[in-house]
Amino acid sequence: MSARGVLYVHSAPAAVCPHVEWAVAGVVGVPVTLPWTAQSAAPGTHRAEVSWQGRPGSSGAIASALKGWQLLRFEVTEEASPGCDGVRYSYTPTLGVFTGTVGADGGVLVPEGRLRLAMRNHAGDPAALTAELDRLLGRPWDEELESFRYAGDGAPVRWLHAG
Repeated sequence: MSARGVLYVHSAPAAVCPHVEWAVAGVVGVPVTLPWTAQSAAPGTHRAEVSWQGRPGSSGAIASALKGWQLLRFEVTEEASPGCDGVRYSYTPTLGVFTGTVGADGGVLVPEGRLRLAMRNHAGDPAALTAELDRLLGRPWDEELESFRYAGDGAPVRWLHAG
């Protein structure tokens, strides 16, 4: 069974770029060379985008391998595959990791239990409930990453196949 997705490294200092490649190679089991370009949203950093194909769950393994690097901003997506939901991992140095299940339309899906807990914990406080729902949907991560995503429009995309 195979899954596929995209790794977006939105910003990485030049000194960290080879370490990102080594970390991803450790997950996918093949050497990785990413197509680094300058990141205009954060001068002095680089960005890269690569499509990947591998075993289901690879996106989580890639996110885990990269999340310890405080100077990175990245996202890893994995499309739904038989028996597995789609998923998106977003990481920023200030917010840490966001994990969201992704529907066929690309929107984040929030499980019923998490919604019920949010409603129970914030009953009578609409502002707190709104903030919690925004967090569950990944809005703070989207807001922080948006300028980095926009700076990557038109960037080259390559495919990475696990060995």
